[in-house]
Amino acid sequence: MNASPTFWQASWRRLKKNKGAMAGLVMIWIAVFIAVFGYFLSPDPSPFANRIILEIGGEKPGYQREFLLVKKTSVTEAGFFTRLVSGKPDAYDYIPLASWQHAGDSLVAQRFIDEGVTERIAFAKTALAPSPVIAKTFYLGTDKYGRDILSRLIIGTRVSLSVGLITVLISLSVGIFLGAVAGYFRGRLDEAVMWLINVIWSIPTLLLVFAITLLLGKGFWQVFIAVGLTMWVNVARLVRGQVMVTKELQYVEAARALGFSHYRTIVRHILPNIFGPILVIAASNFASAIVIEAGLSFLGVGVQPPQPSWGLMIKENYNFIITQNPMLALAPGFAIMLLVLSFNLLGNGLRDALNVRGRL
Repeated sequence: MNASPTFWQASWRRLKKNKGAMAGLVMIWIAVFIAVFGYFLSPDPSPFANRIILEIGGEKPGYQREFLLVKKTSVTEAGFFTRLVSGKPDAYDYIPLASWQHAGDSLVAQRFIDEGVTERIAFAKTALAPSPVIAKTFYLGTDKYGRDILSRLIIGTRVSLSVGLITVLISLSVGIFLGAVAGYFRGRLDEAVMWLINVIWSIPTLLLVFAITLLLGKGFWQVFIAVGLTMWVNVARLVRGQVMVTKELQYVEAARALGFSHYRTIVRHILPNIFGPILVIAASNFASAIVIEAGLSFLGVGVQPPQPSWGLMIKENYNFIITQNPMLALAPGFAIMLLVLSFNLLGNGLRDALNVRGRL
C-alpha cells in the first residue's frame, strides 16, 4: 500500500502540470546560472564588463571588428573565486584595426578611428599577445562608450536577482515578524502595527524609496535596503490575517493547552501552516523589486556606474530608440520583461498548486 503524498509533494505535482509556471521556473534557473557564472559566460570578463573602446561606440548588433592586443605594463592575476565574484582585469589593451600586416619583428597596422579615418601604428611583436590580432563579434552591439551590450546584460542579471533576493528576505523578515505578532496577540500591539502599515501604505512606493535612498546614499547595497523596507507591508497584512484565522484552529488550542510558549506556538505550529500564501506573495515581491530597482537606476538613484544594471543601461541608451540603434535600450528592456514575467508566472502557478487562491 502506497503512502499518501505529503502536502508539499502534492503541491509539486500540481505545479509540474502548470506549463506557464514551469516555463517561468526554468527561466529563473537560467537567470540564476547566468548571474552566478556571468564572468565566465561574458564575452567581456573584465570587472563590471567595463572594457571601454570609444572608437566603436554605438554600433549595431552583429558588428564585427579586428583588434590588436597590446600587453599592459601591470596585470593583476585573478584566481577562480576572484573571477567568479568580480571578473578578471584585462591583460591587454584592445586597439581596433582597419588593416594590418607583419613587418619583420614588428606588426604595422592602420588603427580604426572612425569610418574613413585611420592612423598608422607599429608595435614590436614582443609587446603584443601571442596571437596579436583577434576578431570579435558584438552580437547585441556596443553602447556609446564602446562596451559590449551582451556582456553588460549578462553581468546586470546579477544585480536584478540580488536586489530581488535581498529585498524579499528583508520584506519577509519584517513582514512576518510584525504580522505574526499583531495577529497573534491582538490588542494595542495589533493597533500599533496596523497604524504603521496604514502610514507606510499611504506613501507612494517610489517616493518612500527616494527618501530612504537619499538618507542612506546612492549605491548597490542601499538599493537593497531601500526597496526591502518598502515592501514588507503586503507581507505583514497577509500574515496578520492568516495568523488570526489559524490561531483559532484546534491544533493551536491544543498547543496552548499543553503549555507551549507563544514563540513555539507561532514558529512551530502557525507559520509552517501559512507558508503557502507567504511563498506566493514572495514571488510577487521578487518581480516588483526587479521593476523598482530598474526604475531607480533609470532615474539615477540606484546602482551607480560603471556597475551594469538593466535600468541604468536603458537610461544610458534610451535616446538611441528613435535613432539608428534601438537595440541598445530594447535589449535590457526585454530582459526585465522576461524575468518579471517568469516570476509572475511562477507566482500564479504556486497560488494554484498550493490552493491559496481563496486565502489571499
